[in-house]
Amino acid sequence: GTLILVAGCGSLDIETHAAQLQPLPTCNPVDVATHQMALDQMNAQLDKAREHALNRGSLGCRYYGNRHWGYDSANGAPSAGAKTGATQGGGGSEGASQVSKTNNQVAGVDEADFIKNDNKYIYVVTNKTLRIFNAWPANQTKELSKITVDGVPKKLFVANDRALVYSSIKETSSGSSSKTGAPSYYQKKECTYGYNCSFTGDGYPSLITIYDISDRTAPKKVRSLKMSGSFVNARRVGEAVYTVLSTPGASFKDLRYHHENHKCGTKVSAADITKAFEALREYNTISILTTPSKEWMPSVEDTLYVNGKGTTRKLETCGGFFKSTIADGNQFTTVLGLHITKATKPSAATIISRPGAVYASGKALYISVPRQKTSGYGWYRSMNSVDEASTVHKFKLRTTVGDVFYAASGVVKGKVLNQFSMDEHNDYLRIATTSGRVPSPKVHSTLTVLRHTGASLKKVGQVDKLAPKEDIRSVRFAGDRGYVVTFKKTDPLFVFDLSNPNDPRTMAELKIPGYSTYMHMMDKRHLLTIGYDANDQGSFAWFTGIRFQIFDVSVITNPRLVHKMVVGTRGSSSAARDNHLAFNYFAPKNLLAVPMTVCENTSGSGGSYGKNMTFSGLMVFDTTAANGFKLRGKVSH
Repeated sequence: GTLILVAGCGSLDIETHAAQLQPLPTCNPVDVATHQMALDQMNAQLDKAREHALNRGSLGCRYYGNRHWGYDSANGAPSAGAKTGATQGGGGSEGASQVSKTNNQVAGVDEADFIKNDNKYIYVVTNKTLRIFNAWPANQTKELSKITVDGVPKKLFVANDRALVYSSIKETSSGSSSKTGAPSYYQKKECTYGYNCSFTGDGYPSLITIYDISDRTAPKKVRSLKMSGSFVNARRVGEAVYTVLSTPGASFKDLRYHHENHKCGTKVSAADITKAFEALREYNTISILTTPSKEWMPSVEDTLYVNGKGTTRKLETCGGFFKSTIADGNQFTTVLGLHITKATKPSAATIISRPGAVYASGKALYISVPRQKTSGYGWYRSMNSVDEASTVHKFKLRTTVGDVFYAASGVVKGKVLNQFSMDEHNDYLRIATTSGRVPSPKVHSTLTVLRHTGASLKKVGQVDKLAPKEDIRSVRFAGDRGYVVTFKKTDPLFVFDLSNPNDPRTMAELKIPGYSTYMHMMDKRHLLTIGYDANDQGSFAWFTGIRFQIFDVSVITNPRLVHKMVVGTRGSSSAARDNHLAFNYFAPKNLLAVPMTVCENTSGSGGSYGKNMTFSGLMVFDTTAANGFKLRGKVSH
């Protein structure tokens, strides 16, 4: 496999095309580049500390810089007509003829989840175990096997008599914290809806364990991969599995950014302050240059098991390297390619960058990394008028063998909400972003179309200044259409004609109360959504119950709300609201199943929360474009 490393340097004014990554021939330039990046960040941080001291005329009032360099904070559709989640299985006693499956964004591109199923079996990872159930016929469901999984299992894939399980290695065998630990910028919980979280992983090393499940009653461990990076996201295309990992990167624990022996308020001359900080700079520079990079480089240990005995090999970390001219943080983000059944070596591509939102088509994987103009590592000349942008990296996938290759990069203004903000169609990437955030008066959104040209993702079309003073709350692309929901007090549903990628156009805007957080294509003509209902209070709006809606979008210039259902009152919630994997619309049976917590009996003003939790569990609705929603039944949890 090939390991690709990307380093950044310098506070430069960079053109858009320079977002592409540049090759480094051997490991030595990578070592030089990572140390140079450390020096760049240290110098930028020390300059801020010196400026603060000069403004105060004192060395004693500390600038609280980051003493552990390397822990920088993160800055903050199925093809039309596809029956998403419906597959044909065997008939009769061999298994169900139709089954609902993972609610994948792209048909044919599977997403990791804690539960998987086929037409006969259900596979679950929970409470440090992998459990397999025979679920057909339904009234004879029984557990076939239960085995302990190393680490803390999180998600899995199942394909071709193999179960691939992801775990976090949070503790050593003695129960103490792992050596790597979890720096504060990592999210402890998975981020699926990036409005109030960042796509970082949990900060702990990861473990992939692959089991042979040809005998469902006795799974056998056949392979494990121990990785220094934490799990961010994953996709499976056929037998090829692609995992995105984040590693903390370089750490220099004794860097100094202030003087501790000066009393706060003691006046010091500008010359003495400058001299003192140059001494700190010299000290920090020596510390950085004498720390070997092997202490923080990403690592993978690959173990193959035969008859219970394992043979371990380390993934080669020197191959074709790349660096970026403008930095996206100092963490390592790795895309690891792996064949789920073959014992071939994994393929890897790693960039020195913070992680970001992940989207994958059947041919490519994209990572959108948010950037702030104030980061101190240079800025794109084409983005001089904005304070927030995102670097988008494209990786080509060779799914027959599980290989991954760096392909191109580009830059767009603003920041994506989640994976649904990106979509590849006819080799063009459509991406919806928001610049700023409510209640800023400057907040607005942008839809940009990028084309892969050479080693660059170049802008070919754009709709800008969308919904001033509002930010994006959900996005869905489907073929030549795009749908975007923004919100401040009402929910404008924007419809875009994307048939000409060089000239995307806004075709309609439908305003209704509340907003949708997830949009699902029922068919070519209808959108099914979940979100919040809202009560307009003039200058603001109260969120009330969980709202389900069906829109008729058959006429691109005239989207219509045809059905609406509100469940519960203020305080009600659903995991499906911000995690599409909890949203299950089974088109062959016209059924919608979602987990719900229902609060009711609101009293007082419109902002009061429901007093009583009347239900918590699974709710199932008959759901059709013709008749809307009707409760089929509930299963309390």
